[in-house]
This record gives sequence, structure tokens and C-alpha cells, in this order.
Amino acid sequence: TQRVASKMRAGGRLRAAVAVAGTRAASSVTRSRVQVDKAADGVATVRLNRADKLNSLDMDMFRSIARTARELAEDRSVRAVVVHGDGRAFCAGLDVRSVNHPMHARANAAELLDRPQGSVSNLAQDVCYLWRRIPAPVIAATHGVCLGGGFQIALGADMRISTPGCKFSIMEAKWGLIPDMGATVVLPELVPKDVAMELTMTGRVFDGSEALRLGLVTRLSDGPLAEAHRLAAEIATRSPDSTAAAKRLLDATYCETDDRRKLHLETALQRRLMGGWNQLASAAKGLGLPPMLTPGFLQRRPDWSEEADAQAEAELRAMLDQ
Repeated sequence: TQRVASKMRAGGRLRAAVAVAGTRAASSVTRSRVQVDKAADGVATVRLNRADKLNSLDMDMFRSIARTARELAEDRSVRAVVVHGDGRAFCAGLDVRSVNHPMHARANAAELLDRPQGSVSNLAQDVCYLWRRIPAPVIAATHGVCLGGGFQIALGADMRISTPGCKFSIMEAKWGLIPDMGATVVLPELVPKDVAMELTMTGRVFDGSEALRLGLVTRLSDGPLAEAHRLAAEIATRSPDSTAAAKRLLDATYCETDDRRKLHLETALQRRLMGGWNQLASAAKGLGLPPMLTPGFLQRRPDWSEEADAQAEAELRAMLDQ
């Protein structure tokens, strides 16, 4: 009996050790997705660190970006933040194969779209919206490609400096979806409604030079990271209180918006789209499946009718009033 008990205790210790090792490994992977360096002048540099995948967004990247933004928001010594991507790109958007893996797709969707009690944004929206919650200004330095979710990360920054040839796209149309990572909050501050509609509905790719003309980037530079650091260093010489006050003032008054309602609506509409025939057809086409395996589009679903929209609007208002 004593030998059995001893073996059971040993087995328990082994399982505990394996569990701890697994937790540490997962934490290490998550932390490796984003690296932060803070200079003596208070400028924090955030590097998206998945260069082999063009810094595309898997679940660990989502979690790591959100955690990093929250930590920087709490760090009173941060005077400015520069966000950039390692390697050949800023961010290629969602890692569709990883996030939509059949074994984890449902759990991942729930983690991304479910909104914690009392939170304004969900995890998908955090990677854009939480940059706005940092009192210090955030500058995105973009190069290579800045697509879909990656573009919305950059849009969440207060300023964007890009190479002329950087490729941008609100890519969600390719997958039969809408941008649901905070674009409804930031786009109205930057472009007219018709421009936002055209880019959202077509998903077309455009370069940094056009992005500047449209107002989606602040300035162009052949060395955007160095230019972002120069600007951040200049801002860091100003009063951190006045800088924080200026950001709060402009965010609150530049456009009169109800962020909570917009973010909830993004998620509500996304839930309607996900898993529908036309969304799956878009995904199959986007993945480059052979024509014989790519279903055609059906007619528009009836839940986009005026009556359905009125019902969805009423449900949304009731939800927000709770």
C-alpha cells in the first residue's frame, strides 16, 4: 500500500511538473510574439516578432499585443510608443489557417469575439483599440505589407509613417467578412464615408503614396522606423501631461462617436457573417482552392432586409441599455 501511495505521489508530481512546463512554454511563445524595448527618453519600441509569417495574427499574437498595450498604458514613464514589424512586413493580417484550424476554430472565435463583462472591446478589437487607451502617443511605422487586421492595428495608432511602396488593404472583403477590429472607430476620423465604403467593399490593395493622399497615413519615409523614432523622441521632449491631455482631448472631440455601440455592432454583424455559405465561399476562394472545390455565391441572405436590420438595431439598443 505504501509503495502504491508513493507511486501515486510521484505520478502527481510528474503531472504537475509537466503542466508547469507546458504553461511556461505557452507563456514563452506568447511573449516571443511581441518584444518591447524602452529607451532612456521614455520611448517604447514595440516589435511584432513573427517575421517568418510576415507578423500575421495567430492567437498568441492577439494575446501578446493586447497584453503589451495594457502594460504600456499602466507605465507612467512611457512618453511615446513606436510600433513596427520585424522582417519584411508590418503585418500581413489574420493567420487564417492557424486561427480557423478545425480543431480550435470555435474556441478561437469565442475568445476573439466574446466581450468580457464591462469591457468596451473584445480581444479582436483590443489590438487596434487599446493603442488609443495609452496616454502616450503611439506611432506605427509600416513597410512591406499592412493588410486586414494588420492595417487596423496601424489605424489604432495616433500617427502612421509608411514607406511609399507599403501595400495596404482592408482585406476582410476577400473572406466575405467586414473589418471588425476597431475600424469603425478610427476610419471616420481619417477618411470620408464614401472612401471608407469603397476600400471596405472592394478590399483592393493600395500603396503608401495613395494612403497618404487618402489621409490614412501621416507621412512617407524611405526609413519609416527611423523617422518614427525621430518623431517620438521629439514628442518625448514635451510635457507628458500636456501630451496625454492633447491625446485625450482630440480623441474625445475630433468625432462625436459612441465607441461602445460601434464595437458591439461590429461583433454582431460579424457573427451574422461567420459560417454562412457566402462567407465560406469567399474563404475557399481566398485560400486558392481548385474551382471544382470552390462553391459559388448564393443570393444575399434575408437577414439583411430592412425588417431584419430594424430588429437587429432594436436588439442592439436593448443590449446596450442593460
